[in-house]
Amino acid sequence: MLLVLVSLLCCVPAAKACLQCDLRVRLLHEDLVLSAPTVDNQIELKKICDHAYVTYRETSQIRKGVIDPTTLYRATTEYQSEFERFLKTKDTGSVTFEAIQIMEKGRKILEKHLDTFIRDGLCPNKCGRLKRRVMDCISCHYKIYICPSPSGQQDCGEYPVQAEEGGQAVLNCFLPWHRLLLGRPEYHYSWAPGVPGTEKLTESNFKALVVTDDSSVVLNQLHVDEQGTYRCSLQDENGTVFYRVTFLLAVTPLPVQIHRPVITLPSLPHGDNYSPFLPTEEGLLMPVIAMFTALSLAACVGITVVLGFIINQRRAVNKPRRKRKEENHTQNTV
Repeated sequence: MLLVLVSLLCCVPAAKACLQCDLRVRLLHEDLVLSAPTVDNQIELKKICDHAYVTYRETSQIRKGVIDPTTLYRATTEYQSEFERFLKTKDTGSVTFEAIQIMEKGRKILEKHLDTFIRDGLCPNKCGRLKRRVMDCISCHYKIYICPSPSGQQDCGEYPVQAEEGGQAVLNCFLPWHRLLLGRPEYHYSWAPGVPGTEKLTESNFKALVVTDDSSVVLNQLHVDEQGTYRCSLQDENGTVFYRVTFLLAVTPLPVQIHRPVITLPSLPHGDNYSPFLPTEEGLLMPVIAMFTALSLAACVGITVVLGFIINQRRAVNKPRRKRKEENHTQNTV
């Protein structure tokens, strides 16, 4: 540790690199230097910080020398948390030794995040060409970084697509790394009609279909003659192709419908007068019963009327006879 301390105390020109591209880290280091009790301590801490900047620069140069804003934010946040914990527990008597430790911890944090970024985040394109914007860890300025296609070509394969006649097919050539592309690239769709895969196609065989910001197109109400080789390419305004994929669309025709002959019922035998529209014996029975019931009711009503009439006549005849008997009875009494 004594040798490390001696080397850190050597006068080394300062250089901004990765972690120091964030203003929060620079302010933390400046506050640490100004918090030293004596001028000599401040000079020592300043030299430690400057040497730490150099080690950060060397760590980043070994790992491409670039970083993206997301990775820088993660590394800075973790380092800031460790640095604030160091400030709460530091011992003024050994502040120099503790400063060396926290600066070394910052280098390890930077190394960890850069390793993850270089492995998984810098060039995520497994095919195609990626042109993206990153931060230079030495100058802290943004620059363009190009990730060439691992295969050396922008073609990213062929994919068969099956659809039925009258149905739909969705063609989508989006990949997550397309979001990292610099500028505003567009998706160019084209197609070559014919049964896919049956003949070798050239550029002249393809007809422009659509140019859109959307990565997918939907083909509705498909016909058999719409099958063919569809191609999607991601291009910038200068025509530079970053990514291209091919869809082999096969449209299955609907099964042929068999028209069955209309079945004609045989004609009735001669002399058979049956018809579903003519009344049957059961159909005639109901009107007969209704008519018989109506006649019965009418006969009852008629009989009742006749009997009433006869009774009234008899009463009219008997009334004068009673009156004469009553008069004779009265005279005899007198």
